[in-house]
Amino acid sequence: MGEIIKDVFGVVDYAVFALMLLFSASVGVWYAIVDRKKTDTQEFLMGGRSLSVFPVAMSVLASFMSAITLLGTPAEVYRFGTQYIIINFAFCLVVPATAYLYLPVFYNLGVTSAYEYLELRFHSSVRTIGAIVFTLHMLMYMPVVLYAPALALSEVTGIGIWTAVLSIGIVCTFYTSIGGMKAVVWTDFFQALMMYASIIVILVKGAIDLGGMDVVWQKSLEGGRIEFFRFDFDPTIRHTFWSLVFGGYVTWMGNYAANQALIQRYLTIGSLRGAQRCLWINLPALVLLILITSFSGLVIYAFYAACDPIGTKMIDAPDQLFPRFVMETLGSLPGIPGLFVSGIFSGALSTVSSGVNSLSAVTLEDFIKKIFCKDISEVWATRITKILAMCFGILCIALVFAAEQMGGVLQAALTIHGIVGGPMLGVFTLGMFIPFANTWGASIGLVCGFVIAMWFGMGSFVTQPYHPEAPVSYENCTELYYNVTNIDFFNMTSIPEIIRNNDDILPPYRLSYLWLSAVGFVVVMIVGIAVSLMTGATKGQNIDERLFSPLITWLNKYMPGGKFKEVVLNKEKRGLSQTPLRTTSVISDSEFYPTKKASISYISDSKIS
Repeated sequence: MGEIIKDVFGVVDYAVFALMLLFSASVGVWYAIVDRKKTDTQEFLMGGRSLSVFPVAMSVLASFMSAITLLGTPAEVYRFGTQYIIINFAFCLVVPATAYLYLPVFYNLGVTSAYEYLELRFHSSVRTIGAIVFTLHMLMYMPVVLYAPALALSEVTGIGIWTAVLSIGIVCTFYTSIGGMKAVVWTDFFQALMMYASIIVILVKGAIDLGGMDVVWQKSLEGGRIEFFRFDFDPTIRHTFWSLVFGGYVTWMGNYAANQALIQRYLTIGSLRGAQRCLWINLPALVLLILITSFSGLVIYAFYAACDPIGTKMIDAPDQLFPRFVMETLGSLPGIPGLFVSGIFSGALSTVSSGVNSLSAVTLEDFIKKIFCKDISEVWATRITKILAMCFGILCIALVFAAEQMGGVLQAALTIHGIVGGPMLGVFTLGMFIPFANTWGASIGLVCGFVIAMWFGMGSFVTQPYHPEAPVSYENCTELYYNVTNIDFFNMTSIPEIIRNNDDILPPYRLSYLWLSAVGFVVVMIVGIAVSLMTGATKGQNIDERLFSPLITWLNKYMPGGKFKEVVLNKEKRGLSQTPLRTTSVISDSEFYPTKKASISYISDSKIS
């Protein structure tokens, strides 16, 4: 194989890369020109609620399954085996649950910020807590997403990590701040296609060069990489069937059903049926992405089966495995490295732009309009939103230095989701599924869930519990890398990694990162229900049925006492807009799935009895 050359970019590679950047930026410019006369925030933040289903479905996919997946999943399969593929079962549960249990509530209310629901159902303080938690979530998550492709770009091209970070951050901030939601969705659509194109080309070419997928599969079997349906009940084991299906379900429900970045996208579609179709289209695309990135990990293992690049220090981190593989095997083909980096880069752009856009929406709706300036004009609101998008983009770049300390990007990203997503899912579930839950229960439950999930997650990060990896080999390193110096290949063996234990680590810190979200969710539900009961629950108040999940509304028809009544709390007490959000006409059973945005009106507290 000869000497390893790091800088393999040629003219064609740079051209492919530059075209991707140029196209992404030009989409923002296009929508800034086309919509220059539209000065309302609904157009900038929600795309006028008239976007098409398929582009939004691809945008939903790209928002949280992007550079993290392209880099992290192959490295995961290379190091630990194929058990991670089982998370696809969780996705098959997440999509219908989101589409039919949670999404109708948000759609019926016609909200811009998902956290408006928490005020309608509970109190403005719960809304503020939710908005703050989401802001912290995205400020932790986006730097990880930005750092991941910077690693790939640095490894493949020799460009410095911070040069890459600045390139990604500046382009993303530019088109998001001038083009709004339409620019974000359509660039996401293009970038999702780039992700699929890059990964499929590399997977097919790599497998062919190794002799076909049958050869790859056989080598993976021999190397102990093929493992499915591990049914251990030990919650400290990194990946089992239970942690991937149930822990993965709660983790990704926290994204799909309780995260502003995705809820905001659903609400850009003109009908609830369309938004539900968006989720169903997203499911096979999501499963396909996990499968092809996982098989890429097997191809990488088959290539390095005789000489592990991690143990030989040929790469600095597991997340550089895929870039190294592309460099060594396909670097001689003009355009392929450029396509690969463009795919990684596209994934980062889509995720960060989604985060920046959603942070702008939450800051405007939940802080500026709610607390500081209730009567702001639409023109100034739109201007402020654009400034906010620019500021959040710059802040994201500045926070990248913290992401360098997070270790593997896949686990880091899912750990962050677990810490925040579980408690947020818990408070929305408490509101939509527990009729007697009240403000005290929701607020105390949310804070407790967040604190405990953060404690467990940060404790695990600091103590770094040991998780055994699949065995590796160094038997042919000298033959393969005969021009590499300063590495003692002769003293390396093919024996499995030495097994250590975690007896000196507190049990909560040993939990698999996939259970963090479930811990936060369960704490919110238990504390929320207990505190609500101890503080008098809802004290006999009747709450508007549209604030509950369709499942609860349906079940209520068969309970003593009849249907929920059309009652919500006083608008002046809650500090809500004077504009009604929904008519008070009684909803028939057939109207649980309306096709247009609805609003809800308020009556005085004197009528709540």
